[in-house]
Amino acid sequence: MKLIRLYCACALLFSFTTLTHAATKQPNILFIFSDDHAYSAISAYGDSRKLNATPNIDRLATEGMIFHRAMVPNSICGPSRACVLTGKYSHANGFYDNNRGVFDGSQQTMPKLLHAAGYQTAVVGKWHLVTNPTGFDYWDILPGQGIYYNPPMIRMGEKVKRDGYTTDIITDLSIDWLKKRDKTKPFLLMAQHKAPHREWSPNLKYLGWNGGRKFVEPETLFDNYAGRGKAEHEQDMTLEKTFTPLDAKLRPPPGINDEQLKAWNAYYEPRNEEFRKTNPQGKDLVRWRYQRYMHDYLGTVMSVDESVGKLLKYLDEEGLAENTIVVYSADQGFYLGEHGWFDKRWIFEESLRTPLLVRWPGKTKPGSSNKDIVSNIDFASTFLEAAGQPIPGDIQGRSLVPILTGKTPTDWRKSFYYHYYEFPGAHSVQRHYGVVTDRYKLVHFYEPGVDYWEMFDIQKDPQEMRSVYGQPDYAATQKDLHAELKRLRNELKVPDPDPAVTRPQKKKEHTEAKRVE
Repeated sequence: MKLIRLYCACALLFSFTTLTHAATKQPNILFIFSDDHAYSAISAYGDSRKLNATPNIDRLATEGMIFHRAMVPNSICGPSRACVLTGKYSHANGFYDNNRGVFDGSQQTMPKLLHAAGYQTAVVGKWHLVTNPTGFDYWDILPGQGIYYNPPMIRMGEKVKRDGYTTDIITDLSIDWLKKRDKTKPFLLMAQHKAPHREWSPNLKYLGWNGGRKFVEPETLFDNYAGRGKAEHEQDMTLEKTFTPLDAKLRPPPGINDEQLKAWNAYYEPRNEEFRKTNPQGKDLVRWRYQRYMHDYLGTVMSVDESVGKLLKYLDEEGLAENTIVVYSADQGFYLGEHGWFDKRWIFEESLRTPLLVRWPGKTKPGSSNKDIVSNIDFASTFLEAAGQPIPGDIQGRSLVPILTGKTPTDWRKSFYYHYYEFPGAHSVQRHYGVVTDRYKLVHFYEPGVDYWEMFDIQKDPQEMRSVYGQPDYAATQKDLHAELKRLRNELKVPDPDPAVTRPQKKKEHTEAKRVE
C-alpha cells in the first residue's frame, strides 16, 4: 500500500511539474516588420477603397488581435526602429532622424535583455541604424535603405551580394535561420523588410497584378491645404511636384540585371510609351501618377504578404505555431495619395498610425479587435513580460500583455505624445510635436518663422482638413490639451530646445529621392 501511495505521489508531482513547465515555457517571438506599410493597404483594416487583398496578414487578425490605434512616436524609418529596440522615445534613445542619427548600440535593448534570458536572437533584412546590430546571435542586414533587386547585404560584418528579389531573399534567409537555430532555446527573430518603401519596385511576377483595374482615388487627392498652416503648404511630398522618374518607373530600379530588365521592360515600356505619347498635364498627370504608384506600391505589398504566409507555414509545419507570438507591424504609416501625398512624417492619421496585428495562441482571443492607444515603444515591454522577464524602469513603453489577454488596465494611456525632428531634410516637413487623444490632436509647429499651433477634431473632421485652434467652441478642450501636452513633455523628460538642432547636419540636398537611387 505504501508503494502505491508513493507511486501516486510521484505521478502527481511529475504531472504538476510538467504542467508548470508548460505554463511557464518561454514563447518564441517572430517579429515581422515592414517599411512604410499603410494600414489602408491591409485588407483586414477595411479601407473603403478596397485597394488590395492581404490574406496572410489578415490571417493574424482572424487568429489573433488587430489594433486600430497603434501609433508611432516619430514617423520616420530609423528612429522608429530605435524605438522598437529600446522601448523609448527618440530623445531618450538618442536616434532622432535619418539624416543625423547614429544608433548607440551599447545601450540597453530588448534583444540584449531577451538574449540574457536565454533567447537565441536574430535580425534579418532592413536595419537602417548606421551602426552594426548588437544583442543578436545572428544578423544579416541591408546596408542603408537597401535596394529591391540583387541586394548587397552585410552578414555578421561580412559584405555579401545576393541575387533575386529582396523580399524573397529576406524571407528565405529568415526561414534558413529558423531551420539552423539552436532548438533547445526559445527564439526572437526580427524579419524586417525593405518593402514597401520608396521606390516601390514590385517583384517581376507581380507586374500587372491588378489586371489594369483602376484604383479608387482618395477624396483628398487634390487637397489645397486651406484651413491649415505654413508647414502643410510648404512640404515637398506631393504626387504633383515630388514624384521622380524613378518613382514613376520611367527609369528601371538600381541593381536590376539584364535578364530581369527584359521582363521589367516588357511590362513597363509599352505603358511608358503610351504615357509619353499622351503627355498628361495638371490633374491628369497627378491621376496617372496615382495609378502607377498604387500598382507599384501594392505590388510590393503582395510580396510582403506572401512572405508572411511562408513564415506562418513554416511555424505550422514545424509544430512551432502554438508557442510562438507572431507580430506584424511597420515602422510607421504611409500616404497613399491622401492630401496628394506619399511618404509619412506628420502627426496626421495616415502617417501616425501603423498596422499592428498579433497572434498569441492560448492567450489572445482569435478575431479580437482593439482600439486602445498603443505604440511601438510598447513592443519591448511586451516581449519581456511574455518571456517572464522584468521590465527595466527606464523603458517608457508599457507591456501589451494585459491587452492581448483581454484585460486592458484601468490606467492605460488616454493620450499620446508625438515628436518629429527631421528638418531640414527630405520632403521638407517642419519639426513639430503634439498630443493625440481618442478624438483630438493639438500640434505645435515650432521651426523659427513657422511657429504656430493647430488643433483637429478627428471625430468631426477625420481627414484633418481644417484646424479648429482658437475657435471659441473648442476653448475648454484646447486648454485641457495644452495642459496634457505639458504634462506628457514633463513626464517623458523631453528636452527643450531639441538636442538634434545642435548636432552636425548633412548637406540639405541629401534627399530621400537621391538616397533610394
